[in-house]
Amino acid sequence: MKKILHISKYYYPFSGGTEQIARDCVLALKDAYEEKVIAFNDGKEDKTDIVDGIEIIRCGCFAKVSAQSLSTSYRKKLHDVMCNFNPDIVIFHYPNPFVAQLLLSEMKHSTAKLVVYWHLDIIRQKFLRLFFGPQNRRLLECADKVIATSPNYIEGSPWMQSVREKCVVVPNCINVERMKVTSEIEARAAEIKSENKGKTICVAVGRHTEYKGFSYLIQASRLLDDTFRIYITGTGELTEKLHQEAAGDNKIIFTGRIDDVELKALIWSSDIFCFPSITKNEAFGLALAEAMYYEKPAVTFTIPGSGVNYVCINGENGIEVENRNVEKYADALRQLAADENLRIRYGQAAKKRVCENFLNSEFKTNINRVIENLRG
Repeated sequence: MKKILHISKYYYPFSGGTEQIARDCVLALKDAYEEKVIAFNDGKEDKTDIVDGIEIIRCGCFAKVSAQSLSTSYRKKLHDVMCNFNPDIVIFHYPNPFVAQLLLSEMKHSTAKLVVYWHLDIIRQKFLRLFFGPQNRRLLECADKVIATSPNYIEGSPWMQSVREKCVVVPNCINVERMKVTSEIEARAAEIKSENKGKTICVAVGRHTEYKGFSYLIQASRLLDDTFRIYITGTGELTEKLHQEAAGDNKIIFTGRIDDVELKALIWSSDIFCFPSITKNEAFGLALAEAMYYEKPAVTFTIPGSGVNYVCINGENGIEVENRNVEKYADALRQLAADENLRIRYGQAAKKRVCENFLNSEFKTNINRVIENLRG
């Protein structure tokens, strides 16, 4: 049986979009390949555990620089697994620039095929973007295949354009099992609706960081009347700033970190899903696809080069407005709030798009095809 080493920045149960995709990738290939995963640990100590029957090697992290993890043990752990496990294929989830340098060194002495799973360009950290430019070129030159999550990202990324002949699109997926609505979720959703009777419930999900665009949603909220209720989940480095921006606006409720039942209940009870991301740091929008699976119409910004506008199609399953234009964002929310039939039509089309393009069954077929063709 051929062997695959997956390299992800972090790994389940660590929560994050890339980590979820990495796990989906591992599970999709599990039946046909022997697999291991190496990642950073969320703490300082090294540890090894088993997830879904797969060995996960976690390297302790002693510090972070510009959101990039650093580990004193990673070099040795990676060298050991490359030598002892001796993978036939390495799937490297990018961005993870510090580990990329270690991997490039290992690949000089390995016959393994390299698949670079390109989740997004480094955009916000300007220093890192410049510093790791030469490394990116070497990484992409070394790669046998480069996976992009949407055709939009290939068109919008100068890095993808530089190796276009190596690129293949594998859209991210949602796991239907994880999306099941239980009686507990239904009951909580009914409570939320009752608490907000007569109001249009809007929900926004994600880490409180600049590219998620929550500041623009808060500005749009100030243009709306009190018939709206806007829930913003999560936390992050901008949480305090966002609270200050929303001060005095009783339409907005910050939930903080919530469990899976509460999150699903919020989305299930909502009338509109708000996805105000503003840059292609938001490469795809997995949370957007999940809300669409629940038949929720979405309001997004236009993001050139991002997969967001590939997932949610303007005028078919949601409304897309000019980037950072809070007046038009508020107008789109008003339009959907005033037209129940439009919400239903967009919601049904949203689920149809997800079911036809972004389910884990389709993902499994796509990722296995990439690896099988690589072997050939």
